[in-house]
Amino acid sequence: MAYEPVWRAMQAFTDARGPDTADELWLVEHDPVFTQGQAGRPEHLLGAGDIPVLQVDRGGQVTYHGPGQLVAYPLLDLRRLGIGVRELVHRIEQAAIECLAGWQIEGERKEGAPGVYVGGAKVMALGLRVRRGCAFHGLALNVDMDLAPWARINPCGFAGLAVTTVLDCGGPALLDDVARALVPALARQFALAPVEAEAPGPSPLTAPAA
Repeated sequence: MAYEPVWRAMQAFTDARGPDTADELWLVEHDPVFTQGQAGRPEHLLGAGDIPVLQVDRGGQVTYHGPGQLVAYPLLDLRRLGIGVRELVHRIEQAAIECLAGWQIEGERKEGAPGVYVGGAKVMALGLRVRRGCAFHGLALNVDMDLAPWARINPCGFAGLAVTTVLDCGGPALLDDVARALVPALARQFALAPVEAEAPGPSPLTAPAA
């Protein structure tokens, strides 16, 4: 899907939700696009060429989305979960690390650079926004994608940062296979029970009954 309609839908969902609105998890594969975060500096965009660039309202610098990348948007009420942004970042990273561990891939954090890395190369990027206590935007996990566009930017604002894919690290090539591992990992981190939505809508994560 194109990036902008999904982004606008996330904003609308977040603005319209109330205290009882169920949290949702949207999974998507985007058309090629560079997105520049709120603090994004133009010098980190080296040459977009034929790939569009969008200025968006998440945190972080410039990143790339494209085919072969699994993007997950956890639309969570942080007040209801009782967590802050730092804990949100930690739990999303941990879900990705646990997901990768299922294929004997050792994912790691890097101090001062949110995301998940394998052997120093970034495999998962992370960018978030919180509005009225509710989070949107999310994570992008490189599964089996063309890495050439990453050379057109300083990924996440780091010049020369190496980027890798789940496939190149020894994991599966199919986004569906990765999603089947990532969704339960995210659900565990937030003590939520995944309930599949009717196609073609997103899959909500709803809290289990007390």
